[in-house]
Amino acid sequence: MATSDNKLADTDEKIFVGKGEETAWLTLALANRHGLVTGATGTGKTVSLQVMAEGFARAGVPVFAADIKGDLSGISEVGEAKDFIVKRAQQMGLTFQPDQFSTVFWDVFGEQGHPVRATVTEMGPLLLSRMLDLNDVQEGVLNVAFRVADENGLALIDMKDLRALLDAIAPDGSKKGGDEGEDPLASIRKAAQGYGNVSKATVGTIQRQLLVLENQGGAKFFGEPALTLKDFMRTDRDGRGMVNILVADKLMQSPRLYATFLLWMLSELFEELPEAGDLPKPKLVFFFDEAHLLFNDAPKALMDKIEQVVRLIRSKGVGVYFVTQNPIDVPDKVLAQLGNRVQHALRAFTPRDQKAVAAAAQTFRPNPKLDTARVIMELGKGEALVSFLEGGGTPSMVERVMVRPPSARIGPITPEERKAIMDASPVKGKYDTAIDAESAYEIIQKRLAGTATPADGAPGEGGGILGQIGSIVATIFGTNVKRGRLSTGQVIARNVTRSVTDKVVGGVVADLGKSVGGSVGGSIGRALVRGALGGILRR
Repeated sequence: MATSDNKLADTDEKIFVGKGEETAWLTLALANRHGLVTGATGTGKTVSLQVMAEGFARAGVPVFAADIKGDLSGISEVGEAKDFIVKRAQQMGLTFQPDQFSTVFWDVFGEQGHPVRATVTEMGPLLLSRMLDLNDVQEGVLNVAFRVADENGLALIDMKDLRALLDAIAPDGSKKGGDEGEDPLASIRKAAQGYGNVSKATVGTIQRQLLVLENQGGAKFFGEPALTLKDFMRTDRDGRGMVNILVADKLMQSPRLYATFLLWMLSELFEELPEAGDLPKPKLVFFFDEAHLLFNDAPKALMDKIEQVVRLIRSKGVGVYFVTQNPIDVPDKVLAQLGNRVQHALRAFTPRDQKAVAAAAQTFRPNPKLDTARVIMELGKGEALVSFLEGGGTPSMVERVMVRPPSARIGPITPEERKAIMDASPVKGKYDTAIDAESAYEIIQKRLAGTATPADGAPGEGGGILGQIGSIVATIFGTNVKRGRLSTGQVIARNVTRSVTDKVVGGVVADLGKSVGGSVGGSIGRALVRGALGGILRR
């Protein structure tokens, strides 16, 4: 153990994670091949996550991580030379050097970090259906609602927009004639029925599920200004990667909302980032804690697409690291994509536990010096079995190592420290004030009040001037045809309009409020750039 400090320091090519008989290095050029951190509660998963996040940040790689318990927030403050930390460093031949890392805090509820918002349109019907736990019929009606919104120039920004649209497409028994003069929303109802039977009972069920989501605080997630994912991909003035922490202690009280939100972020990264090929280091590393929530009760079609996104996002320069208690929580197709492994202790008290230990042992490249299944149950706190990818992209033999101590603080920060960090944040003021631009709710209310130009009754021509412009632009770029694989024109349209929309919504709307800027940005731009995983799934 007489190894000198500089031999165990992070380099431009690799991160020092731990040491046993061999040194565990995570190669930056192979870090976008994804990874898995597993282990029972209290065995050191969060510390391993922090060590890896610190290494990536030092190398100039931005990091995003969900903080379930608040412990990860300490990465923003200088580490303390406590006795057990100094002792572990000395045992590994290290000299403990305190450090801290530039951090941005995010919070869906806007309480302990900058608000994170997306528009209903960006979320898309498939992910929204999963968030609401809808069945196939209800999901079909939601898809109809989104299609009608596109064709009628109705921007779906927040929950009240979606509620107003669902009310508008529901059959109205009191208007038997369906005459436009009697029912100003007749054209919208007619368009909806043209895609199949939309029953009032089904719409009512969706509305009740929306209420459940609102009661969980999910309504705060929908709105503007919507998150610009490039704000996650920053470096500080020293060239270190920014550490983005999603405060998730309250969000975890709604597990489906938590999992769907992180899945939406992954899908947006997949859709927005250009192909990058093999890079010397990732553009971003994404840590997905409590990853089992992503796969619980997911239908096969969604599972297939999650596997597709995980496989393909590597080429965009993004590394995804799943953190969960048990390796069997991750489906085999996804597990096969996770090349870098850190396995903390597991306990085998039940038959399921024994199965998990055996499964975990089988996922490693065997080491003739180790009985992997036995060692998994013997690991102490801070110890792990590690296998990282080597030069040819093949897993190294599994090694038992002691994980190095983090350089930053271990444990949560104080409210005063958090406030100071947020006050100095590079995105301070950008997301903190919600914008309520003119969108579907306002347009429908105007039509009901007789102050908006009614649609002509033909699908795709409604929504007044916005609907007409949207229809023209959609025809030019081919986005009003049945959704399939996106054409080159559609891809260009989506990228251009997304950029224009962000500028319009973030700038003009901030000054003009419910103005035409917000309407154009929401209705035309968002309809063309239907993002999120829903867009991927409809290809």
